[in-house]
Amino acid sequence: MKVMIRRSPEMGLSIYVPKKDLEEPIVETQHETLWGGWIKIANGWVLELPEMAEGTTLPITVNAKKRGEEE
Repeated sequence: MKVMIRRSPEMGLSIYVPKKDLEEPIVETQHETLWGGWIKIANGWVLELPEMAEGTTLPITVNAKKRGEEE
């Protein structure tokens, strides 16, 4: 699914899912650099993010895969 990741002063890192009209803060990340691992958002979803360069600027739209609730 296409998602937009951005950083704002109010929320910190957040994710916006246009098809669901959903915006949630990112509450946990697998890697400090964000890319190539999973992220957890406030509603409980866990999403896999693609590999990207460490200095990738935000906001950015990427394809993410939703994971099951095993973690």
